[in-house]
Amino acid sequence: MNNNRIQLLLQFIEEQPEDPFNVYALAMEYRDEQPDQALLYLKQLLAEHPTYLATYYHAASLLAEQGDRSGAEEIYERGIELAKAQKNEKAVQELSRAYRTFQDDDDY
Repeated sequence: MNNNRIQLLLQFIEEQPEDPFNVYALAMEYRDEQPDQALLYLKQLLAEHPTYLATYYHAASLLAEQGDRSGAEEIYERGIELAKAQKNEKAVQELSRAYRTFQDDDDY
């Protein structure tokens, strides 16, 4: 986790609150070392920028890691539907593959 980058991203968010990328980048900074903080930012994106497709993969993955299986399933499904609506076949494939892996993990 890079504190300088975090401070810079917080500044960018303050200057451009309508730009979802800055919040997404901030969530990714927290992803490995402070997943709870990352999830807060990802949930913020889901609420404030529901069409920002990149959010769905990471939000669902974090929810699954934290044991929120129903939350993860909902986010995977919403992300797949959004990717289809946006005609983003690569994202449909990536989210679908991650969702199948998630479902397979539940079978054990």
